[in-house]
Amino acid sequence: MREFLIDIFDDVRDDNRRKARPLAAKMRPRSIDEFVGQEHFVGPGKLLRRMLLADRLSSLVFYGPPGTGKTALAQVIAHHTKSRFRVLNATAAGTKDVRELLEHARRDLELHGERTILFVDEIHRFNKTQQDVLLPDVEDGVVILVGATTENPFFSINTPLLSRSQIFTFEPLAKEHIKTILQRALADTERGLGEIAVNIHPDALEFLAEISDGDARRALSALEIGVKSSLDDPVEYTLEVAQDSIQRKLLNFDPTGDTHYDLASAFIKSMRGSDPDAAIYWLARMLEAGEDPRFIARRLVILASEDVGNADPQALSVATAAWHAVEFVGLPECALNLSQATIYLATAPKSNAATTAIGAAMADVKGGRTIPVPKHLRDGHYKGAKQFGHGVGYQYAHDGEGGFVAQDYLGVDKTYYEPTDRGYEAEIKKRMEEWKRRKKEEGGGG
Repeated sequence: MREFLIDIFDDVRDDNRRKARPLAAKMRPRSIDEFVGQEHFVGPGKLLRRMLLADRLSSLVFYGPPGTGKTALAQVIAHHTKSRFRVLNATAAGTKDVRELLEHARRDLELHGERTILFVDEIHRFNKTQQDVLLPDVEDGVVILVGATTENPFFSINTPLLSRSQIFTFEPLAKEHIKTILQRALADTERGLGEIAVNIHPDALEFLAEISDGDARRALSALEIGVKSSLDDPVEYTLEVAQDSIQRKLLNFDPTGDTHYDLASAFIKSMRGSDPDAAIYWLARMLEAGEDPRFIARRLVILASEDVGNADPQALSVATAAWHAVEFVGLPECALNLSQATIYLATAPKSNAATTAIGAAMADVKGGRTIPVPKHLRDGHYKGAKQFGHGVGYQYAHDGEGGFVAQDYLGVDKTYYEPTDRGYEAEIKKRMEEWKRRKKEEGGGG
């Protein structure tokens, strides 16, 4: 009788836990065929589907933004696998928890011949020691590791552990994927909202699919809030309801993580590629996410010389002025200064000739090419300099026609700076060609 009562209470507790789960958790797929998205590795004939259906999994790393199906796919694996399936959340588990679980896995393998699939959610939260604890049992095949992370695994997971795992990159879900998931939740009477009469307006569905940014969890949460907070029967899920139900997205940003560098990279490449609209968008993303505006200003100053250079010498002045303005004005107003400088640099003529020139010269210097200073260029102001021939024969440029004399300044025939035909650099190029002609005619050497 006592065991019967315990079973009843266990069933009640399980049922209450299921009811309390949010819609996004309830609607997680139970099979590979229910899984939506990530067709590049889960679609028919693709690698992970084949591995799963054949029950031939190796250790895996799921990498991608929130709400794209990492945990959902782990649960699909749990339903399909013939191995034991255990779960750890790296935010809560300590080294002791990891060691105990691995001990259970070894016992299951030795006594029952059963391997364990260990799903570690947010594995990037494990420190190096905790990751190292996993390594021997992963290497020996005692456990099959499935780690989920929103951080670049090449930055956040130890190299030995990563080298023993297959990495699958999750992409944000497409709008059609989100719509499919929402419509499935509305129709499902067992796990979803199918028992509630809901009339979702097409523009509301479109809005949720668009605003969720490929995050199914966010879209499902907004759907559940709108439906369950309504007093109408049937529920009229309008665009206004959808807008009230969605929460403002917290931008995924870590000033020390790969998102920081990805946004900065997109920002710089957009300016280099002369696309002011893209550059302004990435600038807005960084500012909205909390990027230090001084970091952005420094990137502008660098780009002004690296990618614009002498095609528009004014670019460096504009970028430097923006940097000073950021220090002087601060947020939020300095966003205007950054915007102005960003647009100026994006629309300026481009040249990397100055960058290439210093790179080539530095390579020669580092490679051991040490050119002695020609004697006529050496310091001739001290007593006795002429005895060594220092400064002898030097021609003062301002005494020449147009402020130029045909004179050797390097000692070898070498070209580092090759100006382009773009912007002001085209004028520089004409000037240099004229100087080169005069050197040849007047015998000034290299």
